[in-house]
Amino acid sequence: MSSKFNKNYECFRIILFFNYFLQRIRDNWKILSTHHPEIISFASEILFMLEKEKIQFEKTVIVGIVTQKQDEEKLTEYLDELEFLTFTAGGEVVKRFFQKMERPNPKTFLGTGKMEEINLYVKEHSISTVIFDDELSPSQQKNITKILDCKVLDRTNLILDIFAQRAETSYARTQVELAQCQYLLPRLSGMWTHLERQKGGIGMRGPGETEIETDRRIVRDRIALLKDKIKVIDKQMSVQRGNRGAMVRVALVGYTNVGKSTLMNVISKSDVFVENKLFATLDTTVRKVVIKNLPFLLSDTVGFIRKLPTQLVDSFKSTLDEVREADLLLHVVDISHPDFEDHIESVNQTLLDIKSNDKPTIMVFNKIDAYKHLTIDEDDLITEKTHRHYTLDEWKDTWMSNVGAENALFISAVNKENFEAFRERVYEAVREIHITRFPYNKFLYPDYKDAVEKEDNDE
Repeated sequence: MSSKFNKNYECFRIILFFNYFLQRIRDNWKILSTHHPEIISFASEILFMLEKEKIQFEKTVIVGIVTQKQDEEKLTEYLDELEFLTFTAGGEVVKRFFQKMERPNPKTFLGTGKMEEINLYVKEHSISTVIFDDELSPSQQKNITKILDCKVLDRTNLILDIFAQRAETSYARTQVELAQCQYLLPRLSGMWTHLERQKGGIGMRGPGETEIETDRRIVRDRIALLKDKIKVIDKQMSVQRGNRGAMVRVALVGYTNVGKSTLMNVISKSDVFVENKLFATLDTTVRKVVIKNLPFLLSDTVGFIRKLPTQLVDSFKSTLDEVREADLLLHVVDISHPDFEDHIESVNQTLLDIKSNDKPTIMVFNKIDAYKHLTIDEDDLITEKTHRHYTLDEWKDTWMSNVGAENALFISAVNKENFEAFRERVYEAVREIHITRFPYNKFLYPDYKDAVEKEDNDE
């Protein structure tokens, strides 16, 4: 391995220890500020430098495989998503590689010939990062890094990096750091390949392993500390949720970047952060919403994604508790995305994983203003009609048949198209739950049309 990457690994170890050191400073801030102000000053300068550091776009190559379960068309869709993830993380994809295989190579994920092809391209074009669409085992990542002599990431690592960038609150940062540490722990040995020549022998019995074990101990201690910290915050948030009383809870769920936060802003007339990037929302936002005098709580949750890392599912327990404890789910879908049906399956699988798949759910197909379907010429007798050729009306018929006309809404959150019908359906669903909970309140909340008529008369 080159000296450049030896230095990178040494820097990683320094950062690991320094993060450990900074946390101790945070934990004892009051004492140190009184007795050792110079330490506080030094730490504050370092923290300021780290927070102000700008992310530079990195020249990146992305890699995937075609298998019996994943054809070339499907891989192209997945690599499109991986490219968007890379852009969100601050990378620029300049080349894609893929290989047809029955199963991944257990040592290097790809075959020898394809690895050599990628290696040649990396050297000729000064590529700094290679990202694989599937999760690599620690040994695969180590072997590939040896061959390519550059930074090698997998999908999980990339998503964790994006979450780290996006985390705004202390709680979100704690959750992300826990997930990163859990991902990092089995991969620490790969960071120390430059010490392998020192292993074993008389008088040289494992200084490399000693350093690795030291780092493993630090990471394990850090994981334990973060878990304890999250438990405390989880209890606090559980109490907060309990203090909300018996008000009906509605949660926006869906694939990442489908417009949940935009819809949240329109419904609640609030100003939740919105950006056309993946995982723009990490922290759960809860707003009190009132439709025709009927109050309820609306939560905007973190977006799901295909192959969502298990570390994140575990770490974001409290965030996902907003979904678990919701009375009604609004499953938001970007119908303008060509793979929106796959996105629905991914979200449903995650809901199944967190035991929330049986909740009352309204499918909200957003971005109808951006929907475009493929067309077939009248004289074209060869092209077969697929889902890509469905008109918006055909999709409406399909999904209304699948989940019921009342549970499939087609809207545009941006221009508020069909928004009144959306409000009416949400009102009726929340009202039904509320009356089940408080039967004596039925007279307070009439049917939506009656409520509108009463409101008009009052005016």
